[in-house]
Amino acid sequence: MAEAKKNRVTISDIAREAGVSVPTVSKVLNGRPEVAAHTRERVEKLITRYNYSRRASHGSGRAGLIDLVFHTLDNEWALEIVRGVESVTHDAGVGMVVSAAHDGRKTERAWLDNLTSRRSDGIILAVTELGPRHAEQLHGLGVPVIIIDSLGQPDPRVASVGATNWSGARAAVEHLVELGHRRIGFIGGPPQLQCSVARLDGYRSALMAAGIAVEDQLIVDGDFTHDRGQEAAGELLALPEPPSAIFAANDQQALGAYRAAEQRGLRIPDDLSVVGFDNLPMSQWISPALTTVDQPVATMAAEAARMVLRHAETGRFDTNRVELATDLVVRGSTGPASGS
Repeated sequence: MAEAKKNRVTISDIAREAGVSVPTVSKVLNGRPEVAAHTRERVEKLITRYNYSRRASHGSGRAGLIDLVFHTLDNEWALEIVRGVESVTHDAGVGMVVSAAHDGRKTERAWLDNLTSRRSDGIILAVTELGPRHAEQLHGLGVPVIIIDSLGQPDPRVASVGATNWSGARAAVEHLVELGHRRIGFIGGPPQLQCSVARLDGYRSALMAAGIAVEDQLIVDGDFTHDRGQEAAGELLALPEPPSAIFAANDQQALGAYRAAEQRGLRIPDDLSVVGFDNLPMSQWISPALTTVDQPVATMAAEAARMVLRHAETGRFDTNRVELATDLVVRGSTGPASGS
C-alpha cells in the first residue's frame, strides 16, 4: 500500500495485504485466540506498520454502542426503526450509530469496514440481505447480528425480528371482502423480500377462503415507494374491469394509490377503498385517514435492541426468529363496494 494511504487504511486493505480474510483480521484486533501464530504475527505487523486503529477487546464488558444499518434512510419506516432502537438505548445509557449501506461494492465495503473497525455491542440490520460472505465477515466481529424483516431465510448464526405478515395481510383482505368487494387489487413489495411474499400469500388466502378467484392481472409488484404505488395503482385502475379496492403492501404505496385515484377523479372510499400496511404515523393524518395493518415497527426495533443488550450483559445470544403480532386498524379509506 502506498505511503499516502497509511492514514486511511481499512481493515480490507490489511486483510488483502496479509492474504487473509477480513474476519481473521477482526479476530486479531479483538484478541480472539483462534488464529494461527504465524498468521497473527503477519497481521499484527501490518496493523502496527499502518497504525490501524484497534477495537478494544470484547472481553472487557459492554461497549455502550449499537450499530444500526439501513439499506436506505429516505422513508418514514426507517425513522420508526430509529425511534424504536433509540427508546431502548436512551434508557440503557447506550449510544447508537446509524449508517446506510446503499448499493455498490464501494459503499458496501465502506460500511463493512466501519463496522469492523468500531467496537459495538451488536449490529441491527433493517430490511437488508445478508449473504454468506457478509454473514461471515460480521460473524467474525464476535457480536450479535439481528435482521429486522429479513430477506429470505437469514443465516443460522443471525437472529431476526419480524411481524405476522401473512395474517395481517389476510385480515386486510377479509375486511374488504366483508364490505362487499370482489375485485381487490394488490400492490406488493419487492418480490425477493420474505415479508412481501408473506403478504401476497395472505392476500391470496383470504380471497380463496371467500370463494373469490385470484386474478393475476390484479396483482402487481411494487418496491415500497410512494412513486411505485402511484404507478402500480394507475395500472390497476386502467384495467377494463378495474378493482373496487386496493390493498397495498405498505403505507407508502397506499398513499401512491391515493394520488392515482385523485388523478382519475375517483373518491376514496366512495369509488375506491384503499388499505395499507405498517400504520406509520402519517397514515392517520391524511384525508381520509388510511385503513392499515398495524405492524409494530418501533416495537420490532426495540426488541432487536433489547436482544443486543441482553447479549452484552449475559454473553448469551439466541439466534431465534421473533414474530410480533399485527392488527388491522380501520379508518376512513375503506367503505362498502358500490351496489353492495
